Amino acid sequence: MDNQTKILVTGGAGFIPSYLAEKLADNPRNFVVIVDNLLTGSLDKIPVAQHANIKFIRADVNDSNDISGVFRSYSFDYVFHYAAVVGVKRTLENPVKVLNDINGIRTILELSKNTNVKRIYYSSSSEVYGEPVEYPQNEDTTPLNSRLPYAIVKNVGEAFLKSYKKEFGIDYTIFRFFNTFGPKQSKEFVVSRFISKALKNEDISIYGDGMQTRTFCFVDDNIEATTNAFYESRFVNDVVNIGGEIELPILHLAQLIIKLSGSKSKIVHLPALEEGDMTRRRPDISKMKQLLKRPMLPVEEGLQRVLANTRYIL
Repeated sequence: MDNQTKILVTGGAGFIPSYLAEKLADNPRNFVVIVDNLLTGSLDKIPVAQHANIKFIRADVNDSNDISGVFRSYSFDYVFHYAAVVGVKRTLENPVKVLNDINGIRTILELSKNTNVKRIYYSSSSEVYGEPVEYPQNEDTTPLNSRLPYAIVKNVGEAFLKSYKKEFGIDYTIFRFFNTFGPKQSKEFVVSRFISKALKNEDISIYGDGMQTRTFCFVDDNIEATTNAFYESRFVNDVVNIGGEIELPILHLAQLIIKLSGSKSKIVHLPALEEGDMTRRRPDISKMKQLLKRPMLPVEEGLQRVLANTRYIL
């Protein structure tokens, strides 16, 4: 381990970071430590058995006593701080728990400063843009217009990284994630929820008329772009949108999933959400395309891959 690059992935028992940890561990020169409190993550997503260079530690990054020993033990070279309370319903129902994630951001930065971490990679969110005022949403020109606690916390996290760079010289890269989907995603998110319902021939509920649009990025595209940023030291002290480029109305997504799965599900319209359901989302992914260096996987093909591997959804 002494000659390996030591990398911490917080929240690594979750959907995207578990894929990230696995991709990083595919390189035998890396030693990857996953920390997760298992609030929303699950052990079966962590590929420990297949990789001798992955270690899982159950700990809460929001508790400095819990996480400081991990930093002292490993002297990390790099940190991917992905741990967060996630999911629209969960974040709306637990706003104080969401705000507590600010403690984790501060703790991770303090420990990174004190143990000479070279760079921190941070999972921010498309939510920081709020109700967008320009399309596509550009990292540098679109105002951050967030009001919900989850979005505010992500915005504060970005501010912390920029401030620690200015005052202490710690490098960072911020990834603003738009809708990412894939086989390990839990069924509280839109794609996996619709697929779960479709496979059981249950009604699929949509808020409002379903014409609110999102872009959808298959998880392999997310992971390849972000790990390329890491290995190539690209977009250091910068922000990168990570998402799809084709806007798809939620109603059309549901219809596509019903068609691909051969489901008998019916679409049911519920009243529109009072908050948190933006009318449109489309990122400017010019920077991501520089990192990916290949065409993105079409949404339909990504959905077929999820339908072929549904053990996490059902």
